[in-house]
Amino acid sequence: MTSKKLQGLKVAILVADGFEQVELTKPRQALDDAGAATRIVSPAKGQVRGWNHHDPADAFDVDVALDKARADDFDALLLPGGVVNPDALRIDEKAVAFVRAFVDAGKPVAAICHGPWTLIEAGGVKGRRMTSWPSLKSDLSNAGAKWVDESVVVDGPLVTSRKPDDIPAFNREVGKLFAQALQPAAAH
Repeated sequence: MTSKKLQGLKVAILVADGFEQVELTKPRQALDDAGAATRIVSPAKGQVRGWNHHDPADAFDVDVALDKARADDFDALLLPGGVVNPDALRIDEKAVAFVRAFVDAGKPVAAICHGPWTLIEAGGVKGRRMTSWPSLKSDLSNAGAKWVDESVVVDGPLVTSRKPDDIPAFNREVGKLFAQALQPAAAH
């Protein structure tokens, strides 16, 4: 991402305990480096813990408690994967409502690995061309998405990716898509 091209962009990063740590840290760093203001939103109190595959990793401060978070306060949404994180979020009514608010408003959403699970619950995948961790293929297809096995897919306001190895391509497309969220504000 080019220097400061996302200046002024407010990005929510929605996670519960058990997110794949690199799927939060690498995209967040790219967004921050490009000038975006990223905030971790979580149902967890105080801190949320990442994972490195199957092993617990670092704890991160929660910037905004989910029960106080409003999609209107953000321009874009990042949904890291891991298995435990999106599995917990997709059964959390407040998390699903938060994601649905981004989908309904047409705001850009980026999801990697298992992150699209929460998008399914929020009604955000029907008719979309998407990718994910391969085990979500049936879930996404059953929810009306067209699943493809590609490193990164952009369809309208949605960018999806498969796994940590795809993060460089994911970050590139997230930067392009999220930059579009600033254009209407700049045009006025």
